[in-house]
Amino acid sequence: MPEPTKKDETPNGEKESVATDSSEAPMPTPEISLEVSPPPPEQPVETEGKDPQPIEVIKPVQPEPVENGSKEPEPEAVVVRAKEQVESVNSEVKEEAQSPCSPPLPATVKEEAEPVVTEVNQPPEPVVTVVTPPPPPPPERVVTDVTQPPEPVVTVVTPPPHPEPVVTEVTQLPEPVVTVVTPPPQPVVTEVTQPPEPVVTLVTPPPPPPPPEPVVTVQVTPPPPPADKDDDATTNTPSPPPPPEDANTAKKLSIELPNDSVHVSAMGRKDSVWSLGEGQAPEDLDKPVDTPPLSSLLIERPQGGSITVGGDISFVAKVEAQDLLRKPTIKWFKGKWMDLASKTGKHLQLKETFDRRTKIHTFEMHIIKAKDNYAGNYRCEVTYKDKFDSCSFDLEVKELEQSQSVDIRSAFKRREPKQDETPEVDVWEILKSARPDQYEKIAFEYGITDLRGLLKRLKKTKKEEKKSEAFAKKLDPAYQADKGGKIRLMVDLADPTVELKWYKNGQEIRPTPKFIFEQKGTQRILVINNCGLNDDAAYSVAAGEEKCTTELFVKELPVKITKEIEAVKTTVNERIELECEVSEEGAQVKWCKNGVEVPTGPRSRYRVKSEGLKHWLIIDDASKEDTGTFSLMASGGTSEAKVQVELKPLKIIQDLQDMTVLLGQPLKMHCEIFPGNVPGRWYRNGQLIQSNDRINILQRAKNHRLEIVNSTIHDAGDYTFVPEGYSQSLCAKIHIVDPPRVHLESLNFPDNTVTIVAGNKLRVEIPISGEPAPRVVWMKGERVILDSGHRVRAETFSDHTSLTIDIAEKEDTGNYKIVLQNEAGEAGASVKVKVVDIPDPPEVPLVTEVGGDWCSMTWEPPIYDGGSPILGYFIERKKKQSSRWMRLNFDLNKETTFEPKKMIEGVPYEVRVFAVNAIGVSKPSEPSKAFVPLAVTSEPTMLVVDDVTDTTVTMKWRPPDTIGAAGLDGYLVEYCIEGTDDWRVTNKELTEKTKYTITGLPPEAKILVRVRAINAAGASTPRTLQHSILVKEVIEPPKIRIPRHLKQTYTRKVGEAVNLVIPFMGKPRPKVSWLKEGETVDPTQVTIRNTDCDSIIFIRKAERKHSGKYDMKVEVENHVDTAIVDIQIVDLPGPPQCVKIDEVWGGNVALDWTPPKDNGNAAITGYTIQKADKKTMEWYTCIEHYHRTCITITELVVGNEYYFRIYSENMVGLSEGATQTKDSALIVKEGMQLKNPEYIDHDFKEPPKFTQPLINTFAIAGYNATLNCSVRANPRPKVIWMKNKIAIIDDPRYRMFSNQGVCTLEIRKPSPYDGGMYSCKAINDLGDALVECKLEVKGGFTFSELMQRGVPLHLIDKYMSETKAVEQPEK
Repeated sequence: MPEPTKKDETPNGEKESVATDSSEAPMPTPEISLEVSPPPPEQPVETEGKDPQPIEVIKPVQPEPVENGSKEPEPEAVVVRAKEQVESVNSEVKEEAQSPCSPPLPATVKEEAEPVVTEVNQPPEPVVTVVTPPPPPPPERVVTDVTQPPEPVVTVVTPPPHPEPVVTEVTQLPEPVVTVVTPPPQPVVTEVTQPPEPVVTLVTPPPPPPPPEPVVTVQVTPPPPPADKDDDATTNTPSPPPPPEDANTAKKLSIELPNDSVHVSAMGRKDSVWSLGEGQAPEDLDKPVDTPPLSSLLIERPQGGSITVGGDISFVAKVEAQDLLRKPTIKWFKGKWMDLASKTGKHLQLKETFDRRTKIHTFEMHIIKAKDNYAGNYRCEVTYKDKFDSCSFDLEVKELEQSQSVDIRSAFKRREPKQDETPEVDVWEILKSARPDQYEKIAFEYGITDLRGLLKRLKKTKKEEKKSEAFAKKLDPAYQADKGGKIRLMVDLADPTVELKWYKNGQEIRPTPKFIFEQKGTQRILVINNCGLNDDAAYSVAAGEEKCTTELFVKELPVKITKEIEAVKTTVNERIELECEVSEEGAQVKWCKNGVEVPTGPRSRYRVKSEGLKHWLIIDDASKEDTGTFSLMASGGTSEAKVQVELKPLKIIQDLQDMTVLLGQPLKMHCEIFPGNVPGRWYRNGQLIQSNDRINILQRAKNHRLEIVNSTIHDAGDYTFVPEGYSQSLCAKIHIVDPPRVHLESLNFPDNTVTIVAGNKLRVEIPISGEPAPRVVWMKGERVILDSGHRVRAETFSDHTSLTIDIAEKEDTGNYKIVLQNEAGEAGASVKVKVVDIPDPPEVPLVTEVGGDWCSMTWEPPIYDGGSPILGYFIERKKKQSSRWMRLNFDLNKETTFEPKKMIEGVPYEVRVFAVNAIGVSKPSEPSKAFVPLAVTSEPTMLVVDDVTDTTVTMKWRPPDTIGAAGLDGYLVEYCIEGTDDWRVTNKELTEKTKYTITGLPPEAKILVRVRAINAAGASTPRTLQHSILVKEVIEPPKIRIPRHLKQTYTRKVGEAVNLVIPFMGKPRPKVSWLKEGETVDPTQVTIRNTDCDSIIFIRKAERKHSGKYDMKVEVENHVDTAIVDIQIVDLPGPPQCVKIDEVWGGNVALDWTPPKDNGNAAITGYTIQKADKKTMEWYTCIEHYHRTCITITELVVGNEYYFRIYSENMVGLSEGATQTKDSALIVKEGMQLKNPEYIDHDFKEPPKFTQPLINTFAIAGYNATLNCSVRANPRPKVIWMKNKIAIIDDPRYRMFSNQGVCTLEIRKPSPYDGGMYSCKAINDLGDALVECKLEVKGGFTFSELMQRGVPLHLIDKYMSETKAVEQPEK
């Protein structure tokens, strides 16, 4: 697992500040911490690491005598362990002990000595043991010259073994023990000149026998490489925090080796690399170390251990859950901050178990196949709510080599965790030779986690080290001073004439009483007086263009308590002042109650005051909750005192009073007690009373009030006031009275009137109130209603009274009085009871008027309405011969008249009426007299002019739409001269025909005509012609209307009859003539008959000679119209010519022939081929309706001989005879057998496709027209006809046909308005298709027809002009 490279924070929250190291300043001595931990029983103490190389010591330092706090020294043993402290700037690069870039070690290392223990038996107070070596002869400086070090150099010198060992044993100390080993009187100087690798020199005494005693461990922390202050956060890795001290954990202390480059004031700073232990100054070493108490959650702590590379090890921690409500939280750390929960995987596994029987949580950490970089300090932290416990332990990973040589330099290197197969790579050399844009790629490839720090260090190594020209001696990397103390910063100049400037955080320093500049030869000194926290900064001095920097750390001395807090005992509502005195003015302190900080906000009951060295906590109005332990916490100690607040004796000044209160009136209760400001609780009948919108609980000093805005019955009872904290109580009884009241408003009856239907049961419940319960009396008039009555009785209950009438009668209607009485008063009210019933039946209805299917009737209201207003009436009718009545209205008819409708004419009916009120429906009235509905017919329809002459006008019309049961007797025709109202009857007798000629009219007169229909009910309303008729005959040009089927060739078979009717128009009667091929028609062959409006051609038995074109000519005076009729008479065709066999092969015969000479006056539509075996000569049809004149007959039987014959076919049918082949075809068996190929069934599905489109067509108005087209599709399509893109649906003027894909639209008697664009659309699942055509309707109506139809003259002129405009462009 990789070592952490992130800079962490110290336990007190401050950043560790590390002094810089440069080539211009001496290298500071590393920090060495001494750790004492008990070894496992009956196991020898082993020395970690390999056998050290022997080192030749120039001059060892003689130790001074050890002072143990006793008169005689005791034996002592020392074990020196070099423990790795990793820098964040170093990548994990594995290097050998003697790398090419490192010079050879100048000395050798002897074997390590076994530990000697100092024993102290149960000191009652903290014991400080000072070990001082005996005075040696004047020592010489031990100098180790190493060149080019990128890593720090540590030199540790231990005393020779000749002095007697001193043994100190510490057992069951109530307080922590601090052991301080002072250095020799002369400093050990270590000169470093650019060493490339960290060098550790150890001198150890010869080993004595290993006793099973505690192990003393020396941790060597190398100082960081040169860096400025900004780089400290990324180039230094702090040591893990010290573990909590208890009976099972090791005691740690730091040994600071002196260095002439480190100022004395820098000693003891907690966040400095030169700090002692946990931040105590040298002068404070004789004082006990304060360790914050920890909760003992761990009942079994993980113990340190050692394994070889590739081995497995487990660490176990156990927590007892007897008093825990949930599982505690555990975290495993390596070093100070690396959380191992995110590192679980192949080599690290975390496991948690819980034993329900013993209530113990077991937490395990398993390290599998450990690597050499897994060694280090680990920590286990357990948290549960506000409890916390932790434990540190060490893991040692040993190499597999047999030789036990120790490479101390490897302790200061970080190694990259890599796979066993991965070759060793020097990442440092790769980064030196790489381009800057490749740094991130290299860091990702080799797992470098702190690239920023590594690059800064690389940048500094690349700089050429230059010797300072201005400074003979620069500032030390760091200084430390106490708050309020004095510090001297000194530099030695190489050139005393150079101008010197001092800076603080980049700002130049001017001479002031605080900052004093001194000169002593070439020395320049900055003296800082009365150091404060704002003086903790970076200082620099500039000599010309050169500059050197340092850091000043100002240590704030702990604030001690000089006067303890005194215990206080008082009563509630008194003032409490807790006073404490500390050693420093303006010190920050914290007041706590029972270990919790006291709130001191604006709304808090607590006030904090300080003046000089004194601090006060003031409670103006003490309460019983203020009882507890109050403490003042300062940085240098804590003072505690108990505060006890008791209650004052209770004195009742005014007791509660019994009260009687009217219901709804406010209730106010008051009492007065001493002492004041004592809260209390109010109870009613033993139940706690809470304040709400209706109840107010007030307290003002001694007065306690309970106010109820509107008292209720439930507010009556025993009231008790209990002062809080006292056993005494105040009691009173409250009685609520209420005068009797009758609550009629809850009945929700208008005017307090209760309506009941006769025969039903009535029960009226009226709420009443009163306290005590009132006596109730019911009365009707002067009669008292008792509760023992049989049909009418009164009953009274606690909250209401009731009046019960079992079977209501009409006599029960009246006023009922209620009287209530109790001791509080009397009340009364009255209730009106109204008994209602259904009304009497109405009077007999009268039928006043009768229509064809309706009548009008009226009636009188009933005499008695049942006590409720009549709401309306129901009317029923029935046929006289029937007994079944039918309701005519479902909604009430509020009037006394009604018109029944939808009756059958000629059928006698009767009607009757029901009256309805709020109670119900009355009985029916007596039936009316029978009546029969009859009606006249409707007016005649479609009155038009049929013919006009100089003296007559012929009118025609159609019968009325509605005739009715009375039938139709005839019509009456009337006329009058235009401009007069003198209507004259033209027919004295009724005419039954719908056509009539009015005679004897004056020529050129204008008349109006009307017609009436007459039946038994009378004359209908007249149908009048809308415009006048001019009595004058009008010439109408002739117009031939060729039927649609005659516009094409008219085809008939020989022998069939031909009967053609060609209508025409014209007045007076036209003259008709016929020609055939320009010659007059032979009347013996063709019969022609002409009438006023048509001409008929009749041929009884058609022959082929009757075929040809017939010209028809119609003349009216100078007006002529012609038409052509093409008649085709068809017959059966003749047989084909020259049928022959072209080729025979296999089972196939190829035939060829020529068409017939006589086609029967019609096109040949196909051929029928037959075959016959020569043996039987029985003919079989091979194929029908074949269109081509050559064919191949297949599937003939081998060995047979065949003859073939062919019939021709036209629209009439097959020819009478067939042409046979002269030769026969012999089917010979061949050597090769023909294999019939397999064919895939053809998919006949296809989208719609019109094979014959619609064509533009001209139609004659009044004659049916058809539109035809053919479509092919599979599956069968859906055909939609449209006119002007609007679908034709359910229109009786159109008929649609579809047969064998031929789609036909028939337009019945079209008019000019039927013209337009017609389209046919075919749709199936595969698609759709559309064809269109234009239809024009010609001819229309003539002038006389429009006159007969009664069209106004201006509309006739407009129509005729539009018709001529359309016909002229066509000509």
